[in-house]
Amino acid sequence: MSTRKERADAIRVLSIDAIDKAKSGHPGAPLGMADFAEVLWSDFLKHNPADPQWPDRDRFVLSNGHASMLLYSLLHLTGYDLSIEDLKQFRQPGSKTPGHPEYGHTPGVETTTGPLGQGVANAVGMALAERMMAARFNRPDFPVVDHYTYATVGDGCLMEGISHEACSLAGTLRLGKLVVLYDDNGISIDGPVDGWFRDNTPKRFESYGWGVWSVDGHDAEAVRRAIAEARADASRPSLICCKTTIGCGAPNAAGKSSCHGSPLGSEEILNTRRTLGWANEEPFAVPEDVYRSFDARAKGAESEDAWRKLFDAYAKQYPELAAEFSRRTAGELPDGFDAGLEAILKEMAAQDKPVATRKASGMVLEKLVELLPELAGGSCDLSGSNNTKTKSSIAVTAENYGGNYIEYGVREFAMAAIMSGIALHKGFIPYGGTFLVFSDYMRSALRSASLMGIRSIFVLTHDSIGVGEDGPTHQPIEHLAALRVMPLLEVWRPADDLETAVAWGEALRRQGATCLALSRQGLPPLKADPSSRADMRRGGYVVYEPEGGIDAIAVASGSEVHLALEAAKELSKRGHRVRVVSMPCMDRFEAQDPAYQARVLPEAVTARLVIEAAAPYLWRCVAGPKGRIMSINRYGCSGPGKALFERFGFTVENAVRNVLEMLGDV
Repeated sequence: MSTRKERADAIRVLSIDAIDKAKSGHPGAPLGMADFAEVLWSDFLKHNPADPQWPDRDRFVLSNGHASMLLYSLLHLTGYDLSIEDLKQFRQPGSKTPGHPEYGHTPGVETTTGPLGQGVANAVGMALAERMMAARFNRPDFPVVDHYTYATVGDGCLMEGISHEACSLAGTLRLGKLVVLYDDNGISIDGPVDGWFRDNTPKRFESYGWGVWSVDGHDAEAVRRAIAEARADASRPSLICCKTTIGCGAPNAAGKSSCHGSPLGSEEILNTRRTLGWANEEPFAVPEDVYRSFDARAKGAESEDAWRKLFDAYAKQYPELAAEFSRRTAGELPDGFDAGLEAILKEMAAQDKPVATRKASGMVLEKLVELLPELAGGSCDLSGSNNTKTKSSIAVTAENYGGNYIEYGVREFAMAAIMSGIALHKGFIPYGGTFLVFSDYMRSALRSASLMGIRSIFVLTHDSIGVGEDGPTHQPIEHLAALRVMPLLEVWRPADDLETAVAWGEALRRQGATCLALSRQGLPPLKADPSSRADMRRGGYVVYEPEGGIDAIAVASGSEVHLALEAAKELSKRGHRVRVVSMPCMDRFEAQDPAYQARVLPEAVTARLVIEAAAPYLWRCVAGPKGRIMSINRYGCSGPGKALFERFGFTVENAVRNVLEMLGDV
């Protein structure tokens, strides 16, 4: 049986071998973290390499994702489907071992960690989801949800502001099954961090309400005791500060920033192998006794088998709960969802009074929470403005994890990343609200959610200069364009209550991130033909068709669709036939087949006017070379919303003038 040191050194040599072969990577952190990582994975982590997705496994998040070879080495050594050949392909195109861990790409990787700090926020979401699922499904003698979330962080993670946002909330919610190990090596890319990072980290986390331990990160027994004590503290999340030496084992590179992000080089690798006692081993060679003692497959299968037997007994006593648990962890919508959504659509179609789409969203949510108990809502201190809190919403607190609404406080970045953790955990569909203009705060986490293709729904209200008196700091201009260019993210900007309901339905049906951009001001119902409802789901559709042909097309989204309709009516008085197209989701429309796109926007009709109270970028492909765009490409100002639309040219008169000029009728 191998020793702890031999197992930790196996992590070290595999890491530096792979980084050296790639001629790229970060050897310092894997060398320094190997000792405490070995303790966690050998003695505590509950997982099954043969089934990386079984529901009651512990979660492990490498927030300092540049240390990816540490994780890949652990996954390989413990028996996951990650071979030596995969390690040899580190950082190569299409390999299972990319430069930073990627969810859905490598077995055993729980989340995509790249930008520092987001991983620990994801871990907070996972730990919160575990507590919320346990509150819903556990019964006496049947703890079917009972696992820990572990994360590692480095100095960089703790310097990023998101770590404060997320860890502060974790302490408030007393997430006692969250254990974070801090690789406290005092070095970042630019050198020793005491020139720019002198926080008293233990006191900082104590102020959040965390339990804090400080240990020598290379003392396996001290680490083991700290983890055991942290696990036993059910009332607080835990931070274990592991004092380590970056590049530990590399005789000339240890303790230096040079080993943070650059391969050690062949000479230093040879010296490291000699220092560790591996001088005679070939690259990527691991002794069989190390493999045997690290192999977690038998232990993991035993743990999973015990849980499945428990769940089978649970299913006999609580069949409905067991079926609901299985459905939700599989990410499946309930059988009655389509019929329930259809009823909501009919109700919204029957509305006959102007309604702000943010309010329409709240009306839809009131019905959706009845259909989908897995909805886990929230807002960044804007529940009343975002209309995200329903009559049946119950706040999640440290005293009641059985709620369905998370009061995130003013923490937009953390909210988005925590939502990702909740979605990744499985069992919930998270949605969270703030103002569209504050999507800037969330952008990096929105990008990560999009990259992972996870179902998270962002309710972004106050979508234009229609915000009004709060002024330019709160009036989004470039934000719709900025979100639309993000791959795999769908942005819906509905024009009335029915389109809002359709947008919600599409967000719930897809496996991916969705933004709903919603108005502050009331918008009248479009009264679209019921037959067009299916086309609404395609992102763009004809909302008004003139008789006798088409001279021009007006395309708009959100509140500006109503402006386009009014302009079309005025133009008809002058004998011009103008089709009006509502395009609530440009992303979805662009994904349609060319025949449908051509049916909505015939190439022969070149007189096209696009209207949107936002930056014009991306609309040129819709307007075409001869079309025009009514937009705003400057910051707004303070004043009533209606007055601002007039001030910036969003008027019927301006729209009519643009179409007449394109048609030569001036």
